[in-house]
Amino acid sequence: MGFHKKLICLRQTSILAPCQFAIIALGMVLIGGLTMNAANADSVKERLENSPRHHEWVKVTAENGRVVSAFLAFPEIKEKATSVVVIHENRGLTDWVRWVGDELAKNGFVAICPDFLSGTGPGGGGTESFASSDAARAGIYELDADQITTDLKAVKDYVRNLPSTTDKVAVAGFCWGGGQTFRFATNDDSIAAAFVFYGSPPKKEDIGRIACPVYGFYGETDNRINATIEDTQEAMTAATKTYEPVIYAGVGHAFLRRGMEQEDSEVEKSATREAWSRLLKLLNGI
Repeated sequence: MGFHKKLICLRQTSILAPCQFAIIALGMVLIGGLTMNAANADSVKERLENSPRHHEWVKVTAENGRVVSAFLAFPEIKEKATSVVVIHENRGLTDWVRWVGDELAKNGFVAICPDFLSGTGPGGGGTESFASSDAARAGIYELDADQITTDLKAVKDYVRNLPSTTDKVAVAGFCWGGGQTFRFATNDDSIAAAFVFYGSPPKKEDIGRIACPVYGFYGETDNRINATIEDTQEAMTAATKTYEPVIYAGVGHAFLRRGMEQEDSEVEKSATREAWSRLLKLLNGI
């Protein structure tokens, strides 16, 4: 089966059972373990504040002495949990990213969401200290790649060593964070899986260092990113690495955030349903 045909088959195959979603009151939808509603910034923050799960902010010190602020969300379960490092988009650690962490905790995982802008903003602040999303975005693209790797290793080690977690740590990232997720897989051989949401691939010469499976989540109309998939798949196959990209029909870049936040796009909600259900299934299988 050719590359393009394979992707088309994947995106047309639903992995949801009818019982996996139900409409509930107050304009919210519970779909595949994911609660979605028409969410502006205030409602996302309200959902976080009203979450029954335990949240906390922690300071993680990297080996170079740099201190990274991170948001932690814990599940309400009886046993130790797999953990997930959640890498934010190019606008920094927003409430939406923390909401993703809380949703992962709701489904039984410990989620840690580091702020890679920690200490780089005005007055030594993080994402919250930037005047706008554009300003935070500019700050993101000034970050040093080696610093990001060092931050990620420190955060990964921190969450792995918590009393409530197992030694299994996965990494998931969105947009800029998707690219960093893929790149981190080339720099750390101890992560259990990498979940790349519409992120760029690493350099081809680095792919041979990947030790974990990589799962891709892409929007059909996001050709800026999708144009890289075929070459990436060829390089991963040549290096005998696991890479499973899925393209979701009718949506573009950042479809997961839009699908979680909006009520007016059934296409984006459907893609979000399928992508989130796939993510949980894969996480439960590592």
